[in-house]
Amino acid sequence: MSSIKRYLSFVGPYRGKIILTIFIGILKFGIPLLMPLIIKYVIDDLLPSQMSQEEKLNQLFWLMGAALVIFTVVRAPVEYYRQYYAQWVSSRILYDIRNQLFAHIQRLSMRYYNNHKVGEVISRVINDVEQTKSFIETGLMNIWLDLITISLTIGIMLYMDVKLTIVALLVFPLYGFSVKYFYKTLRQLTKDRSQALAQLQGHLHERVNGVSVTKSFALEEYEEEQFDKQNKNFWNAALKQTKWNATTFSVVNSITDISPLLVIGYAGYEVIMGTLTVGTMIAFYAYLERLYTPLRRVVNSSTTLTQAVASMDRMFEFMDEEYDIKDKPDGGNLPIDPAIGRVRGEVRFENVSFGYRGEEDLVLHDINLVIEPGETVALVGMSGGGKSSLISLLPRFWDVTKGRITIDGVDIRDVRQRNLRSHIGMVLQDNILFSESARANILMGDPEATEEAMIAAAKAANAHDFLSELPEGYDTELGERGVKLSGGQKQRVAIARVFLKNPGILILDEATSALDLESEHMIQESLAHLAKGRTTIIVAHRLSTITHADKIVVMKEGRIAEIGTHEQLLAKEGVYHTLWNVQDFGIPQAPEAVEA
Repeated sequence: MSSIKRYLSFVGPYRGKIILTIFIGILKFGIPLLMPLIIKYVIDDLLPSQMSQEEKLNQLFWLMGAALVIFTVVRAPVEYYRQYYAQWVSSRILYDIRNQLFAHIQRLSMRYYNNHKVGEVISRVINDVEQTKSFIETGLMNIWLDLITISLTIGIMLYMDVKLTIVALLVFPLYGFSVKYFYKTLRQLTKDRSQALAQLQGHLHERVNGVSVTKSFALEEYEEEQFDKQNKNFWNAALKQTKWNATTFSVVNSITDISPLLVIGYAGYEVIMGTLTVGTMIAFYAYLERLYTPLRRVVNSSTTLTQAVASMDRMFEFMDEEYDIKDKPDGGNLPIDPAIGRVRGEVRFENVSFGYRGEEDLVLHDINLVIEPGETVALVGMSGGGKSSLISLLPRFWDVTKGRITIDGVDIRDVRQRNLRSHIGMVLQDNILFSESARANILMGDPEATEEAMIAAAKAANAHDFLSELPEGYDTELGERGVKLSGGQKQRVAIARVFLKNPGILILDEATSALDLESEHMIQESLAHLAKGRTTIIVAHRLSTITHADKIVVMKEGRIAEIGTHEQLLAKEGVYHTLWNVQDFGIPQAPEAVEA
């Protein structure tokens, strides 16, 4: 299906309002067509008539009075409602498209975001969608009004003088040739320009987010050079489009100027020969302007429509991105244990292998692991051992390449993603807080929660005291990524929203590794409270924080190397024993030994 046909599916619900807008527009553009007829009547009929001066003035008075009513009292509301409905319809269609694109963004997999810049995604949703607005206003409304105006004008001109009308239309075939020749190339140049703009926005978004890195390494001049390259790439693409656009306009406008010369020459000859009245010549020339003004808009709108269609192509290209993680048509929900009001939380990894590019490059190999309900399991090992990859499979951020994962005996691929993730709470090393209020951030755990439940969650996370002391309390805006809070405070807000969510399974991914000792102690206290009675998986950095775990899983090169309690693993004197000694006694690590 072409981009235009797909776009029309968004237009369909508003077909009635578009037709109404076109009808009102016909009145708007039709009223000015009376002006040349008034001029012709005054010059050819009223002025040379044998009536007395008083009778001529009387007819002129009534003619001007009627024209004044039509051009003011009638046209003003017509102009208002035409503009209002045109803008309402176009804005509403863009509103629907952006909503659908945002829903699409929510469903795209982590793989897509790993391979695309955020700024490029934003460009598709904002710039490209906005560019398509001209298709609605120009392609679905104005162009039809212009064509109707052209048809009415030609009809009146044919009624006035057939030969003169034919002379006026001699250049029409040249318009068709110019449209066919110029606008195919223009569409591709417009797509190239939009892509260059998306790359520029992606680069800018990334650099603004990383401005602290730029400053810390004193890379301002270097980054200015890198931005200049991206900016110049966009400028070159825009210039190519501008050159072709300028050539198109120059040719089209030159064609437009030929027709009046032909009409003036032929009409002048007819007047001299006495076969055409002066009033008809003047009226005809006035109609020529009303013919070629909308015709020029129709031809020039080809540029606008070409840009709109190019943006549609990019918009639908983004909309057609497939989802790596899909729900089964008959996907169900995880079973709830009525005794505790949530899932029991038994997690099983059965012969699980996983690779980010499928079987070509596996990062996990034949993982078999059973986590009992309410059990606390810690994952430790060398960097790159597969800990984070393993936990990312549980909420189905990625799907297993081989094997399966079950929760309470149900394969997670048989569960709807939304239901699955509603039972899993995650506290990460760098939790994302939004720029909204503290209340809004905590309520993300359960948007329907009461004020009392929200405050109780904050208290459980040891966040209530410092949040209450903020300038506007819970209503204080936290700034982008929670910049107004310290690292420990951000973690406690993140923990509060997990408390509010009340999940049956908890994942803690190095949740305290970036904090000072005082903050870490407070966070550990909150996490211990949160983990009570829940199945908890901890990815640990400091081994001293997970000695209490019911089970410690040591991972190495994507495989499970050891499993046991802290005491059992120390007694084995294997990988865990080595890591413990390095951290406990501060023994320098060998180059291949990295963080736990």
